[in-house]
Amino acid sequence: MSKIISFPIELRPALPTVYGNVDYRRLEQQLKRIEELLQLSGVEKQFIVWSMEAYELESKRRGIQIRAGALEKQALASLRALRGEVLRRLIGESFRGVARAVAGCPLYQWFCHLGAVDGARVPGKSAFQAYAHWLEEGKMRALVAILLQAATEGNRSKPPLELANELEIRTVWMDSFCVKANIHFPVDWVLLRDAVRTLMKAVMLIRRHGLRHRMPEPAAFLRRINTLSMEMTAVRRKADSRKERKRVLRQMKALVRVVESHAQRYRVLLDRQWSQTDWSRKQAEQVLGRIDGVLALLPQAIHQAHERIIGERRVPNAEKILSLYEPDLEVMVRGKAQAEVEFGNKMFLAEAAHGLIVDWRLEKEGVSSDTALVKPSLVRLGRCLPDLKLWAVGADRGFASDGNSTLLKRRGIFDGLCSRDPRQLEQQRRDPRFVAIQQRRAQTEGRIGIFQNMFLGNPFRAKGFEHRQVAVAWCVLVHDLWVLARLPRAKTIRVPLKKAA
Repeated sequence: MSKIISFPIELRPALPTVYGNVDYRRLEQQLKRIEELLQLSGVEKQFIVWSMEAYELESKRRGIQIRAGALEKQALASLRALRGEVLRRLIGESFRGVARAVAGCPLYQWFCHLGAVDGARVPGKSAFQAYAHWLEEGKMRALVAILLQAATEGNRSKPPLELANELEIRTVWMDSFCVKANIHFPVDWVLLRDAVRTLMKAVMLIRRHGLRHRMPEPAAFLRRINTLSMEMTAVRRKADSRKERKRVLRQMKALVRVVESHAQRYRVLLDRQWSQTDWSRKQAEQVLGRIDGVLALLPQAIHQAHERIIGERRVPNAEKILSLYEPDLEVMVRGKAQAEVEFGNKMFLAEAAHGLIVDWRLEKEGVSSDTALVKPSLVRLGRCLPDLKLWAVGADRGFASDGNSTLLKRRGIFDGLCSRDPRQLEQQRRDPRFVAIQQRRAQTEGRIGIFQNMFLGNPFRAKGFEHRQVAVAWCVLVHDLWVLARLPRAKTIRVPLKKAA
């Protein structure tokens, strides 16, 4: 295990005293309390340990000899990664936005250990982006478990986190929602427009860096696809709109095939002659990956648009392409007033009484029934919090099933799942404990709104399912820190000094 480095806390410059701004003072108190929580819970220490272990393993794999002072430098970078991402999620900024905010705010510099007596060296947006992917999702989930264990070790004279009251997490409320992806509405012909734009912009980029192949100007293809897109939008107002939509789509398909052939030639040209540009191989591979991702899905996108517009046939949800850039998305029919259908990933969430998120899962493939989410959640809770003895589980009728009721009864957990059977529900309503659990369940809807709008962002901007998983884990950690920082602290009891005889 890597050695933990002690940091020169005394060299951190003192924060300026700000008068007359209560919001700033509250933010300062909140960040100071979060710093205490990170240290008292052991989250910060474990984060640095795992980061150092990963650094040493990567250095060993690459055959790099770790120089003197490199471990201290990496440990400090790990500390800043943890605090920088916690701060970014807390204030809801983008990578570029948080870099600007930290550069102009001494409080943020103090929290991230960036300030010094002689000035501050603030990371840029790329460094903050690296912070967001510092550890894998499994490690981040384990950090949340460490925080929960420290927060719920009750029956002590002085709890680890110095909370005034013991936290209650033996009753949990479960719910699910859609984490909306950052995509436009997946109209079939718009996917063809996206493909042309992405491929031609990649070709223009390659041409600017010195590699050229004989072809018309790429901007001409962009103008043509924009013209066809405007035509497709306008034909719905015509009397023969169905016929006109088919005509315009055929022109789009012909244009897309020409663009596809040009993009394939430029892809081969860049792969073979990248050394003639001012790019490194990794930079060239970024452009190659951008082209390959679109070319791989383009035939399916053309087929989908043909089936739905020209063939007038339905395409099953499992076979639909919702985005050329985010393949791991699903169609979720929610039936809500503002969103009948949502596009993204289904997320399961389990909340305790004080608002702490104790369990979660982001679904990748398919939209699992809520009834299938209860048992895996109990297994994860038992693994992360082995000393936890659940008293009750509450949820809406989407989670209720005979199998789940039997499972909870076998484990000695009170069944607070709202039954789908009206007669059985009437019997449940006679139990005051069930009524109390269901009344409290409305707060879980509010918790989902807070988690989505304040921490995830609406829409969620992380790209790629693996990155979304890590980002969700970060959001859960920061959310629970935020909740704990708002709870009252235990009062320090001062023992009076005895008078001298």
